[in-house]
Amino acid sequence: MFALTRPFPRTTGDDAGMTTSEYAFCTITAVAFAGVLYAVLTSGAVSEALTNLVVDALSSGF
Repeated sequence: MFALTRPFPRTTGDDAGMTTSEYAFCTITAVAFAGVLYAVLTSGAVSEALTNLVVDALSSGF
């Protein structure tokens, strides 16, 4: 019979976790997202809407 051969060696599966470049990319992405979120939450319209939401929730008569 014919022997089946693999063109590439089998990987061991030891590649668990992120590499340094992935950590850097995730850190930059998280900082950028935090900056956008801070800008949105500190804008006048969003701040007013959140304040109104809290005031309405506290003034409801449950």
